[in-house]
Amino acid sequence: MTSNIKVRYYISLDVCIGCETCESVCAFEHDDRPNIRVYRTSLGVNIPVNCMHCIKAPCLEVCPVGAIYRDDEGAVIIDPNKCIGCGMCLAVCPYGAPRYDDWLNAFNKCDLCASLREQGIEPACYQMCPSGAIFYGDPEKIIGDVGKRFAEKMLQSKIFGEH
Repeated sequence: MTSNIKVRYYISLDVCIGCETCESVCAFEHDDRPNIRVYRTSLGVNIPVNCMHCIKAPCLEVCPVGAIYRDDEGAVIIDPNKCIGCGMCLAVCPYGAPRYDDWLNAFNKCDLCASLREQGIEPACYQMCPSGAIFYGDPEKIIGDVGKRFAEKMLQSKIFGEH
């Protein structure tokens, strides 16, 4: 199943500054209906919530009509023409990413800017994130980049006593 996953997507919450740029550019790319949402927690911290295009996507496995599939790069996509709006995808999503879209009359979620990717352009949120909290691309490179960032944070904590 993982052999057809050519790209991965990851948001590093410890790097995210909660600026809502990702939500704004997503809205711009998707007819003012963003698929990524930034929520303010009870502690006053803004947290982006989005589909992570799971390797073992529970939404894909549970959809009773096969409306959810992987595209050629491995992104998990909902076909609004097949979706019956049952909400099973939302019920099993660990991120709460699918949302009912009244305009589409179906559930919808991040498609990693499919229309941009078809033109060879990376997702808008990835391109525009000012803090570099969004990772997108080759799965092995992302694992390395995230690991390196974590190691640097550990080193900073050790040197400067920050936790």
